[in-house]
Amino acid sequence: MSLPTTSVAELFAPVKDDLRTLTDNLKQLVGARHPILYAAAEHLFEAKGKSMRPALVLLASRATMSDRDITSRHRRLAEITEMIHTASLVHDDVIDSAELRRGMPTVNNSFGNRIAVLAGDFLFAQASWYLANLDHLEVVKLLSKVITDFAEGEIRQSLTAFDSSLTLEDYLEKSFYKTASLMAGSAKAAGVLSGVSQVQAEQLFNFGKHFGIAFQVVDDILDFTSSTETLGKPAGSDLKQGNLTAPVLFALEEHPQLRGLIEREFSEVGDLDKALELVYSSEGISRSRELAKSHVKSALTAIEWLPSSAPKQSLIGLTNYVLDRLY
Repeated sequence: MSLPTTSVAELFAPVKDDLRTLTDNLKQLVGARHPILYAAAEHLFEAKGKSMRPALVLLASRATMSDRDITSRHRRLAEITEMIHTASLVHDDVIDSAELRRGMPTVNNSFGNRIAVLAGDFLFAQASWYLANLDHLEVVKLLSKVITDFAEGEIRQSLTAFDSSLTLEDYLEKSFYKTASLMAGSAKAAGVLSGVSQVQAEQLFNFGKHFGIAFQVVDDILDFTSSTETLGKPAGSDLKQGNLTAPVLFALEEHPQLRGLIEREFSEVGDLDKALELVYSSEGISRSRELAKSHVKSALTAIEWLPSSAPKQSLIGLTNYVLDRLY
């Protein structure tokens, strides 16, 4: 069931104060010793819509701590999660030569590629340092794997650009590496720090995994259905770069002529417009919606065991919100 009337701000309510502290801490953690990195970090951590991942960590922490307060380790985990996510975005924007991110100039646009690459490296390094200082081997393993997965996802995306033989399974795997791995690993880590059982920790991993895949599929649908203003980047920009997402893979099954346009990398005049038309005239977008819905359902099933609480209700609401973004 969808909750279209509930805003993200309302869903973040149980961790509103935690998130405010997190933003302040992040700027301090990056440190004022590097004015340009500090400027980049301030620019990144202040950007709107940037709190989904730490909010999930804090909500999972509060939902698994029941009537006890969350620990400083939980808080630090949320900060590390946001640092890893932000580092990956900075590098992604360099790779994609992106000028805008959520309607704001990217770090590479404002400070140049060299600083952007160094800023991303610095954030990954800082995150790794704070992760090691948690002194919890299982959590270190979980989050280190995420950093590896990011690189794996980027490499796969680069190697499969304009590859029309890409399967849905390949796409879902890449979506896990690029988006869901961080949500899965950090949600499980939050539970591990709360002392939940191994089975429950695995369920939290499954929650993050399915939430993340649904989130990515919805993002990929919005790349076709949203305006530049809403999206902060031109519609159809993934396809233009040869990044074949769920709507395109489903459309390929119906319109084999799409394959030729992709394989010649839209080199002829009107190729991209023709390809977009074929996606819009296919069942690609509606089938992608169904795919997102099935992952949302799996995410909700994975947290049924959590005791009833405001943070649990927010996790349920945010999972439904993933689909609401489409309407």
